[in-house]
Amino acid sequence: MARAKGGTLKDKLDGNELDLSLCDLSEVPVRELAALPKATILDLSCNNLVSLPSDFCSLMHLVKLDLSKNRLQQLPLDFGRLVNLQHLDLLNNRLVTLPVSFAQLKNLKWLDLKDNPLDPVLAKVAGDCLDEKQCKQAAVRVLQHMRAIQSEQDRQRQRKLQAER
Repeated sequence: MARAKGGTLKDKLDGNELDLSLCDLSEVPVRELAALPKATILDLSCNNLVSLPSDFCSLMHLVKLDLSKNRLQQLPLDFGRLVNLQHLDLLNNRLVTLPVSFAQLKNLKWLDLKDNPLDPVLAKVAGDCLDEKQCKQAAVRVLQHMRAIQSEQDRQRQRKLQAER
């Protein structure tokens, strides 16, 4: 099992919360996290994460995820597989866009995208997240926006298929 500062990941589990903030992580110990399905709340804030491995999206038990204050430049393309996610903190990263699969996070109720160099359209859609209400609105609006993008991509694929016939 991967050693986080001060023992194994299991030692850091407190009820359903796993706090891996300030651990100087440059990669996520996905295999060890997958072995802890009780950990539905995961705090990976204040680390040195530049990207998440694609198998991170297999952690479908996550309900609350804090990735704030890292250096994430993008999320995995299949991030939408985290269908149980309700609370997502992406404050202060280096994200410009979100993967289209984000549209599948139908349980997302709270989202913070502040302090990211977001694409201007996405930044406008997300708005501020300075209080509970704004963060909840951000989740709703970003999901609607990503669904619209997904629908448009689906339509373009259909047109292309018909054109090839």
